[in-house]
Amino acid sequence: MIHYPYENFYEMLFLISEEMSSKKVIFIDDKSYTYAQFLESVDRLARALELVCVGKGDRVALICPNSVEFVMSVFAISKLGAVTVPINTMLKNEEYRYILDDCGAKILITASKFAKEVDGLCESVASIEHTIWIDKAPRENACHLVLDEILTDHLHTHTPSSAKLDDTAVIFYTSGTTGHPKGAMISNRNLFSNLIGAKERFDLNSRDRFIVYLPMFHSFTFAIMVILPFFLRASIVIVPSILPFSNIIKQTLLKRVTVFMGVPDIYNALIRAKLPWYFLWFNRIRVFVSGGSALNQDTLNRFRSLFKRATMLEGYGLSECSPAVAVNPIEKQKTLSVGLPLYGYKIKIVNEEMIELPVGEAGELIVSGDCVMQGYLNNPEATADTIHNGWLRTGDIAKIDKEGYIYIVDRIKDLIISKGINIYPRQIEEQMMLLPSVKLAAVIGISDPHSGEVPVAFVELEEGYADATPAQIKSQLKEHLASFKIPKTITVVESLPKTATGKVLKRVLKQGNY
Repeated sequence: MIHYPYENFYEMLFLISEEMSSKKVIFIDDKSYTYAQFLESVDRLARALELVCVGKGDRVALICPNSVEFVMSVFAISKLGAVTVPINTMLKNEEYRYILDDCGAKILITASKFAKEVDGLCESVASIEHTIWIDKAPRENACHLVLDEILTDHLHTHTPSSAKLDDTAVIFYTSGTTGHPKGAMISNRNLFSNLIGAKERFDLNSRDRFIVYLPMFHSFTFAIMVILPFFLRASIVIVPSILPFSNIIKQTLLKRVTVFMGVPDIYNALIRAKLPWYFLWFNRIRVFVSGGSALNQDTLNRFRSLFKRATMLEGYGLSECSPAVAVNPIEKQKTLSVGLPLYGYKIKIVNEEMIELPVGEAGELIVSGDCVMQGYLNNPEATADTIHNGWLRTGDIAKIDKEGYIYIVDRIKDLIISKGINIYPRQIEEQMMLLPSVKLAAVIGISDPHSGEVPVAFVELEEGYADATPAQIKSQLKEHLASFKIPKTITVVESLPKTATGKVLKRVLKQGNY
């Protein structure tokens, strides 16, 4: 049974700050904050939110860039027993309106760089009472408040948080493949189970320093790159934007980062970048963690030859599981595997009738344990479809080996059935990305009157291979893939549509508008 040392995020911050008040916890640009200074800022913000009537159970939405204010908000909201709703900063006004309406957000915290897309939300979303701007407000009225102004001279105390272990702490909105996004309700227990599992699996400690450059609204970044370092009594280096990429490299070196977490798109960029010799020589990274989607074999091999002193660990998770489910152990990694389940979690591979399949057979991956979400907000039907007797259906096709290591085969929704034969797009994509001319590949199925479905591919070409043709790529694939797996068409694109964390948006490709 898992032992939980804290009831909520704020209690964790408060107790750790008492023990190590002078330790620096946050670095951003040329500024830094000790645990004591950060706690002081959190208390002031919590008091300001309290004065605009935020209380237990209220939803506070964040449409915020990577910033100290984002992190402060999460802990201040926790102190009040309210619920954080981090929202994708790349959405449009109509999409924001749907999410804010759905969660019933009382307060929106945002920044002026998003003013165009959040314009009018305070006035048009019935539940929102105030928009708080972390920098400057586009207009001044009772609805719009500026953070610095409401923080000034407010009395505050270090009062305990009313949030309990099984209270909802965060609502992550999933991008979804069809229809509107769904709000996955995540409790304090859910998230702390992830932190405990990650600490044990990664062998991390208070001397570690994380770099946070991926968007904080994403569940992976939120839990493992922002909250986990606090749980470890460690430190984080905040990089406000992923671009320019050279700044991430610079901050990693200058701030002596030891834990670097990313997604395949980032690692592909890293091995292709012309890294200076002094970065490779003097960097202090000891652990790289990759999630979001699989790294291909070529990237793994090149990465390991480039960073000989560090360990690359691949993992797997989803927002509905808070989000991490499995990671390769430091002491034994298996290539192309996402590793073993984290401490306290169980997994099974099942068929369509939810009957467990033998070792080595591919089926749907299901998960149970304290990571499983409380359910989808306002959507009991979707919750019932996803959670069965405590087991969460991931929608991913996977298999496990004799030692329990998990291998993700594909998404159920991406599976292509051609003349009754299962075709896994991921296998084709991995083979395509082994070709020297292909930088990134995405394979989808399209309807075919003779076969039911056939695979088609979209590719980004490597620099220097602009003359590579679909016919040449097909010819090279025939040496490695069965004929029924060869894409019927291959379309070369300048850039594939991607999520904020670099995952290809296949639903956009399937809509035929790309």
